[in-house]
Amino acid sequence: MSKIIVTGGAGFIGSNVADALIEEGHKVAIIDNLSVGLKENISKYAKFYEADITQTKRMEEIFDEFKPEVVHHLAAQIDLRKSVAEPANDVKTNVMGTVNLLLAAVKSGCKKFIFSSTGGAIYGDGVERPTPETAEADPVSPYGINKLTSERYIKYFERTSNLKTICLRYANVFGPRQNPLGHAGVIAIFGVKLLKGEPVKISGDGEQTRDYVYVENVVQANLTALKSNVNGIFNIGSGKELSLNAVTEALQKETQSKSKVTHIPGKPGEQKFSCLSIEKAYLELGWKPEIDFEEGVRRTILWQKKWLKSRK
Repeated sequence: MSKIIVTGGAGFIGSNVADALIEEGHKVAIIDNLSVGLKENISKYAKFYEADITQTKRMEEIFDEFKPEVVHHLAAQIDLRKSVAEPANDVKTNVMGTVNLLLAAVKSGCKKFIFSSTGGAIYGDGVERPTPETAEADPVSPYGINKLTSERYIKYFERTSNLKTICLRYANVFGPRQNPLGHAGVIAIFGVKLLKGEPVKISGDGEQTRDYVYVENVVQANLTALKSNVNGIFNIGSGKELSLNAVTEALQKETQSKSKVTHIPGKPGEQKFSCLSIEKAYLELGWKPEIDFEEGVRRTILWQKKWLKSRK
């Protein structure tokens, strides 16, 4: 069993990853500044450091104290609109924060660095779909640019140190613990609105597509990456694209909601289509998604019903 640091471990995906690692018997430490993550998501079996990954000296202190063998790096500024409005802040968190962790990892003797990147925001429009990892990266947002830049720093550190690395390019992840009150995560946001009987507003014609992958599949991808000896970049998605209209219909069916659904003007610069090829992950990592979209939606709505009940 390994000593593992999970950054962003109080957040949606990070907390699910941390819980799974603890379940497998690993010793886990979580680094999170709680800007988005919640203390209630942190397992009592994890060591918790409330800290910001942009704090260079603090990261060195934590790594020196805990001495991790592996890092699962999930902490990030994930709001695309915020990255456009505040690109310098996005660089600070998503690039400098990653470099800080890489420096601390190498200095402390860490053996492996697993990075949560993005598939949807790195490739851009105009690529074949499902999109393989060999497609030209053409990010259209600072968020995508900074994730790509982080990947290249990670490759540099692997070349110049003993650190083994792997980058997982996630599709659109959904499931329990995703914040339904945020600006990202259409399934989380629409699901709660439909359960509450509130109106749902679809941006544009609703025919824009995304690759939606249930969070448990992503957790299993992280566990697989931990056990694997391969390195490089891997898409983690469903390999299928769904329109926003189709997703809304699936949520309406699951919630049996009578909420009014309308269309509003689309967001300028929004990517139109996205779908990831997961063939490489299957062939080289031996990973494939086990929980399909419909089952993922069912589990998500069940969790949202409990979440809404707990807030009354």
